[in-house]
Amino acid sequence: MKFIKLTSLVFLFLCASGFRECYKPVTNSGLPKNIKIVAVPAFQFEVAGARYRVEARFTEAVTKEIIKRGRGLKVQGERENADAVVEGTIRNFNFSGVLLDRDGRARVYEVTIVAAVTIRDLKENKILYDNQNFIFRDSFEFSDDPRSFFNEEEPAVERIARAFAESVVSTIVNGLGVKDDK
Repeated sequence: MKFIKLTSLVFLFLCASGFRECYKPVTNSGLPKNIKIVAVPAFQFEVAGARYRVEARFTEAVTKEIIKRGRGLKVQGERENADAVVEGTIRNFNFSGVLLDRDGRARVYEVTIVAAVTIRDLKENKILYDNQNFIFRDSFEFSDDPRSFFNEEEPAVERIARAFAESVVSTIVNGLGVKDDK
C-alpha cells in the first residue's frame, strides 16, 4: 500500500511539474499598448463524444484568470469592440486508468487535454501568439466508496482548466514574444 501511495505521489508531482513549459518563452513585456479589451469567446471542442461542458470550463477559467491578473484588461465574450481575441479549441480529451489496485481495477486515472490557442490583435489584424499544442495532464485517485465513483473526474478537469488558464494569461500579461515589423 505504501508503494502505491508513493508511486501516486511521484506521478502527481511529475504531472504537475510538466505544466510549467506549456508555452513559448517570454521575450517581450506584454501585449501591445493599444490593447485594452480582450474578447474570450466560447472555446470550441473538436472531439466527438465530448465530456460535459469541458470547453465552457476552459473558457470560464481563462476569463477569470484575465480578470484576476490582466493588469487592467477588460474582458468580454464577443469580438465586437474588442482590441484582441483569445481563441481556443479543445482538440483532444483522454481519460484513462494508469495505476491498478491488487484486484486489477484502475485506482489512479490520468486526464490529458490537448488545446489550441491563438491570440489576435483585431485592430492590426495580426496574430500575436499561436500554440496549437497546449498539452495538460492531471491525475486523480478514485474513492473506495462506490457512491462517489465518478465525482473525482470533475475536479480533475477543473484543475486542468485552471492550469491552462494560468499558462495562457501568463503568456498574455508577461509577454508574447511579438516581433514588431516597424
